[in-house]
Amino acid sequence: MASTTPTPHDMTKRLDPLTLEVVELIGEVVARFHEDYESAAADHALTGAQARLLSLLCLEPLPMRRLARQLKCEPSNVTGIVDRLEARGLVERRPDPADRRVKVAAATAEGRKVARSLRESLRFAGEPLAGLSEVERVTLRDTLRRMLG
Repeated sequence: MASTTPTPHDMTKRLDPLTLEVVELIGEVVARFHEDYESAAADHALTGAQARLLSLLCLEPLPMRRLARQLKCEPSNVTGIVDRLEARGLVERRPDPADRRVKVAAATAEGRKVARSLRESLRFAGEPLAGLSEVERVTLRDTLRRMLG
C-alpha cells in the first residue's frame, strides 16, 4: 500500500507562489541577521558562538549541558567557549543552587554590559525595522509570534 503522507518535495510542489516568496524572504532576513550578528560580535572581539552563549547567560545562569542543547553543539565545545569568556571576565562558573554538584555558567556584570552593547550595535534592527511604522512593527511581531507559537 502506498504511503499517503506527503513528502517535503510534494508539499513544496503544492505551495503557492506567495508562500514560496515569503519563505525565501524569511531566509534572506535570517541570513542578514546572522551576518550582522557575526559582524557585531567581531566588533566586540567575540565569535558568533561566544556572543550567542553570552546572550543566553544574560537571561539566566545555565549548566553546560543545557547550554550545549540550546546552542546545538557538544558540551566539550561549550566548555571551551565558557573558558574563553571566563578568561575575559565576561562569564563565571558557580555552583548550581538546586544541585551543588553541578556548575552553572553565569554572565558577570561586565558580560551583561558587553551583551547589551552588542545588541544595541546590531544594524539589522536599526535599519530595516526603522523604516516600518510602530503599527507595522507590532503587526510583524504578532505575526512572528503566531508563526512560532
